[in-house]
Amino acid sequence: MSDFSGQTVIVTGGTRGIGKAIAEGFLNAGANTIVTYASNDTAAAQFKEAHSQFGDRIDVQKFDVARYEEVEQFYKYVESRYSTLEVLVNNAGIRKDSVLGMMKASDWHDVIDTNLNGVFHMCKFAVMLMMRNRYGRIITITSPMGKFGWEGQSNYAASKAGQIGLTRSLCKEVATRGITVNCVSPGFIATELIEDLSTEVRKAYTAQVPAKRFGRAEEVAACVLFLASREASYVNGAVLEVTGGL
Repeated sequence: MSDFSGQTVIVTGGTRGIGKAIAEGFLNAGANTIVTYASNDTAAAQFKEAHSQFGDRIDVQKFDVARYEEVEQFYKYVESRYSTLEVLVNNAGIRKDSVLGMMKASDWHDVIDTNLNGVFHMCKFAVMLMMRNRYGRIITITSPMGKFGWEGQSNYAASKAGQIGLTRSLCKEVATRGITVNCVSPGFIATELIEDLSTEVRKAYTAQVPAKRFGRAEEVAACVLFLASREASYVNGAVLEVTGGL
């Protein structure tokens, strides 16, 4: 189940945090892993240097998933270099928190564009490649906020709920082509995405988790690799929660 030798895998937002752990999981499992990022050149360079032992199996590409034309150009590159695509992990995401009454329109659109429209863009071109071989795995990293909501995160919660709706519709469209589409929904994971939380807020959030701790990125990655495996062929349209019981 952990052997992805010969498979081509895309991990968006894969140079830091959860995405980095996911990319490392696929690299260790033998996959040709394309790691994408939007802007942080320093983190991308550090990621590539730290994993140089994987040679040409690691491929770092810069583009913005929110921009349709850039995604289209990226997939032309994927098709020309790799011919096939077995796994897509939609991990790229941003937060721009504010209570809705004070939220800038640009902050609403930026979060929706990256977190939801970006998933649409990536999936649209991925399924076209996957359908040729009648096989594929698409996993989107969503969030419990899509179910619970949270004050100050209406844009983020809306984008995450939308990801789940997209997943459950798309899985029905491509199931007969051997393609599964699922979500992994991490709770509080110790990454830079929540580094801006105050000590008091961290304590309050930790108290809500039955496991009484934040999760590790590697624990999320393990679930992604399971859903990406051939053995998970009958898991489709699911949302796998990795929340410590939240």
